[in-house]
Amino acid sequence: MDVTQTGTRVAYGAFAAAPDRTADDTAQDTASDTGSGTAISSDFETFLKMLTVQMENQDPLNPIESSDYAVQLATFSGVEQQVQTNDLLKALQTQLGVMSMSDLAGWVGMEARAPVSAQFDLAPITVTPTPAPGATKTFMVVRDASGAQVDRLEIPVTNDPVEWAGLDQNGTLFPKGEYSFELQSYNQTSLIAEEPMSVYAQVVEAKVVEGQTVLILDSGDEIPAAEVEALRAPDS
Repeated sequence: MDVTQTGTRVAYGAFAAAPDRTADDTAQDTASDTGSGTAISSDFETFLKMLTVQMENQDPLNPIESSDYAVQLATFSGVEQQVQTNDLLKALQTQLGVMSMSDLAGWVGMEARAPVSAQFDLAPITVTPTPAPGATKTFMVVRDASGAQVDRLEIPVTNDPVEWAGLDQNGTLFPKGEYSFELQSYNQTSLIAEEPMSVYAQVVEAKVVEGQTVLILDSGDEIPAAEVEALRAPDS
């Protein structure tokens, strides 16, 4: 930590008796002797010894004013408090960093539910719909990685999860790969909303980007942790 002293210039100890030295020279010597900000905070005894030497070597015809001693003591005390505060902040920052890493590690391996695509590995995929208010009929639309529609089926107008078995009209399984799901909500006359549906995907990486926790899923999607709707342990 760099500390610049303004106002009254102070020379400590025997340095004050040397007429060819300036207060700036003394400050540089003092900084060199301490070596670091932490040394300043633990060197109060040395400061008192230097102050005593300064008093012993002052000019008796022109003694140093008591107010100057008070300024020196206040300056040293202020610097010491600043150093201690900085050390405390550094320790707190380190502790928070460790806690942050622990939080990130807790995400990895869990299954997060969010409006993202899912990897189909020939096993049914659980999909969570959110019908639009006023909907009287809902359809689940399934698209492959290219965005082409491969399936569309009517589902109940509820928030209850449904399973997509991954079978075409002939009962044949769709190929393995990435699929996304959309919910089309209709009222009595027309389409009123089309929104992505939520699925569970495994978290393979967690990182902090600009102060936000970002999750990378096994589908390749990256989402802010704030968009996660639910979290569960993976099936054993």
